[in-house]
Amino acid sequence: MGLLDGKIGLVVGVANERSYAWHIAKALTENGARCAFTHLPGEKNERRTRRAVSAISEDEPWLCPLDASSDEQIDAVFERYNESFDRLDFLVHSIAFADREWLTPGRFTDTPREAYLGAIDISAYTLAALARRAREPMSRTGGSIICMSYYGGEKVVPGYNVMGVAKAALECTARYLASELGEQGIRVNTISGGYLRTLASSAVGGTDTMAEHSIARAPLRRATEGDDVGGAAVFLVSGLSKGITGETIYVDCGVNTIGV
Repeated sequence: MGLLDGKIGLVVGVANERSYAWHIAKALTENGARCAFTHLPGEKNERRTRRAVSAISEDEPWLCPLDASSDEQIDAVFERYNESFDRLDFLVHSIAFADREWLTPGRFTDTPREAYLGAIDISAYTLAALARRAREPMSRTGGSIICMSYYGGEKVVPGYNVMGVAKAALECTARYLASELGEQGIRVNTISGGYLRTLASSAVGGTDTMAEHSIARAPLRRATEGDDVGGAAVFLVSGLSKGITGETIYVDCGVNTIGV
């Protein structure tokens, strides 16, 4: 018996085997859940995501293309999902984007309007957009929405720049969603994961020493691992967390607790 037996949900953001979304999907699957997945449009992106999720389960993966900047494509994903499944127990939002040209120490002040608003759109607004479509199917049985943040949304991390602003907006969006969706039995929480070398984090300038710096500061004296975040996601999807919503849960080996 798995903790999540019978639960079905949608994971948005698996890029490869190193992404937090992949580790979350792996942990959910190992605990009995079934995951459906989106991928960026294009055959190359579909192959990459398919290869990644095939390492999680031998079952044929449910995949659907998604450009999250398009409301029409978000609608299409949920239309297909609702045709395939009769319930939605969880939604994992693990997508973010900012033009890497502006993710360099000393470049935040120069961030142009288009880059600023684009980061907010993909990294934060999409949580609200996905939650709006998830509300009806998830309200039938209640459910859990999880999004991924980072400590750079609360404190300044050199080079994180406009992505930090976007993560702050994401965390606030999650709290407002939690307030409105709670009456329908839908919980919304944020996992603030520690630094993990991923495709996304590699775009941030000045991260070459981030892993070593995090280990030196962390009370646990180690780097955050993917399965640390995966375990937290299992907890947030399960009934063990039925009284938790609107929270940002830090899974960073304690880095956020250290002042200097």
